Amino acid sequence: MQAQRKDANVADDPIKAEHAAEILKAVAHPLRLRIVALLCQEELHVNAIAERLDKSPAIISQQLRILRMNRLVEASREDGLATYRLAEPQLRDLVRCIAGCHRT
Repeated sequence: MQAQRKDANVADDPIKAEHAAEILKAVAHPLRLRIVALLCQEELHVNAIAERLDKSPAIISQQLRILRMNRLVEASREDGLATYRLAEPQLRDLVRCIAGCHRT
């Protein structure tokens, strides 16, 4: 069996394909995709995300939990407030790609 290259793409590497599919599942929900798109622009608190997306902080927190479980976002706490940011900078490329794939 051929040794797997470090730069193998998803067609050549089933493990990489599984990881990519998990990322896509995590951002497949419209609200989670919108949250990730906001975090592509800047780090934000839950309340700021909720306000920008016109949703309750509880709903945003639920979606952030899923994104955290999938290691797509991370948080730091200061004075009791969690600030969220992308855990994977490459998500910016994914969001740009998805935004460019629209139906006409």
